[in-house]
Amino acid sequence: MEILKSAVILVIGFVLLIKGADYFVEGSSSVAKKFKVPSLIIGMTIVAMGTSLPELAVSVTAAMAGNNTLAVSNVAGSNIFNLMVVCGACALFAPLAIEKNTLMKEFPFSILCAGLLVVMGYLGMSLGRVDGVILLVIFAVYLFWMIQSAKKARTSGDKLEAEEEALAEEEIKILPMWKCMVFIIGGMIAIKFGGDFVVDGASAIAAGFGLSQTLIGLTIVALGTSLPELVTSIVAARKDEVDMALGNVIGSNIFNILLILGVAAAISPIAFLMENIIDIIILIIMSVVVWGFAWTSRKINRTEGIIMLLMYAVYMVYICMR
Repeated sequence: MEILKSAVILVIGFVLLIKGADYFVEGSSSVAKKFKVPSLIIGMTIVAMGTSLPELAVSVTAAMAGNNTLAVSNVAGSNIFNLMVVCGACALFAPLAIEKNTLMKEFPFSILCAGLLVVMGYLGMSLGRVDGVILLVIFAVYLFWMIQSAKKARTSGDKLEAEEEALAEEEIKILPMWKCMVFIIGGMIAIKFGGDFVVDGASAIAAGFGLSQTLIGLTIVALGTSLPELVTSIVAARKDEVDMALGNVIGSNIFNILLILGVAAAISPIAFLMENIIDIIILIIMSVVVWGFAWTSRKINRTEGIIMLLMYAVYMVYICMR
């Protein structure tokens, strides 16, 4: 009965996280638009962070509760799921085209971030407050670089950039200020309680079945917090609009490592287990494989998508057996 109650709390937590993130992004984007913030900047900050809010809420809540193994395994599990399942599933519907910038800059940078995390975690088997601050500084520099690159691309008069900007303009609804405040405050409250419920529910299920926090973090919690990316990408793939899918996933994975673990470690030092190190190394190996697929023809085809999904299935079997 206790397990069932914990499972219900976990599901309620996921719903609160996902809907809270949606409302928060919608309200924040509308306020930013009212104050004449360019759609480009809104998209690369508020909206991009929006899909990472569930992971952030869970990891920060876990860090504050001293449940730090859940924070690391949630980020590692979410990143592997995003890369192999979200991109693999999208490639089943339509070939996944890769932008040159993603291939040349963001993809190798995401692998470097994962490598840095392995080094930081292995030295002393923990991620301390200083490490957290370093990750946040790198994140701030990365965000600045992204915005500057996007501005340059837009001012170069590229027609495609202009079309994307116009599309972003259309997607951001300008709501009345009172509604924006309700969405932002309500979203933040839902995210806060959603994070609490997910951590409490996941911890109780782990204890009830005698499972490790790492296993729960890599499976149930990682899947739940990655639902926004999965749903958005599959809907886009079914509409044959997959051009940005891999770029969005890589961006989200960089956010997860630098911002989420940076904030969590700055709040409370995170103890690393050897399992965490192995999972991040597996993330690096899988990233290199997908990067290799992308290099071959600047796209990921259906066969490569199936291989990615099979690799994830093998990884699931491995973490359940270890």
